[in-house]
Amino acid sequence: MAWTVGLSKLVLAVYGFTLITGLPTNILAFYTFFQKVRQRSTPMDVLLFSLTISDLIFLFFLPFRMVEAANMKWTMPYFLCPLTGFIFYSVIANSVLHLTAISVERYLGVAFPIKYRLKRNPRSAVIASVIFALMSMGHCSIVYIIQYHHYFNPNTTDPSKRNTCYEEFSKEQLDILLPIRLELSVVFFLIPFIICCFCYIQCIRILSRLSAVNIKKRYRAIGMALGTLLVFVICFMPFNISHVDGFVNSHSSKWREHALLTSTLNACLDPFIFYFSSSALRETFKKVLQGLVTRLLVPCCGSALCSSLFNRGKPEVRTQSSDDSIL
Repeated sequence: MAWTVGLSKLVLAVYGFTLITGLPTNILAFYTFFQKVRQRSTPMDVLLFSLTISDLIFLFFLPFRMVEAANMKWTMPYFLCPLTGFIFYSVIANSVLHLTAISVERYLGVAFPIKYRLKRNPRSAVIASVIFALMSMGHCSIVYIIQYHHYFNPNTTDPSKRNTCYEEFSKEQLDILLPIRLELSVVFFLIPFIICCFCYIQCIRILSRLSAVNIKKRYRAIGMALGTLLVFVICFMPFNISHVDGFVNSHSSKWREHALLTSTLNACLDPFIFYFSSSALRETFKKVLQGLVTRLLVPCCGSALCSSLFNRGKPEVRTQSSDDSIL
């Protein structure tokens, strides 16, 4: 990939937007799920907490990629190059697996509400999260393998002396990399996407037949299903299509960097999926929003009027259930 001024500005804009919107919302989600996991957690809480940690790690390494885009070349210590690439691709793969597990958990809670509630265990979600992390890191270790392939060959340029990061590949490197990218697109996109489609379509069908389900809860479930599928289509599909294109045409696609940009948006879209998944997070968001609005309105209208605005039409406070397993 050849850096241009236009591409540099585009990358900085997308990464900056992701960082500005994703960091505060994920920190808020981290605080909420951390409190729930410490108290009475469900498998959903554990999965959402693990996914939030993954997104925060991703956002922490995002500025390194922004520096590269700003300079239009790699100017930082070279050991950060494979590390940032490894984190980037591992988190993307890890997010896909977590979103798939969340869809399965939702389906089981809707299709088998009594049986699943009796058998579910947060420990199984912890084990699944560890397995997802190991799978993602194991597959994406190819970044290190390719970066230092033929490292001791005297005819090969020392990677640390280049000003590019994970971009220039020899034919020997592509012979290793392209089939693995194709395998990644199958394991970390195609199969999970099929599972998510099945689970959420079934959830919507079941909920549409249950007249006793509150209309708001039904809309939240549909919103979560559509939101997750949109994340797959918008964030993950273009990047994985580039894997297939590269394998078929035996080259690293020139538009792959543009496809990677959509994948980074996942870190700022995940909290919106969390919103539909957790009543605790909805309450936290509401409190934060009310606090911000109060700070803005108090100087203008007074605390008494602000309080009346927030409490107008507010129903009687009920004890919040920690169980979000079905809706």
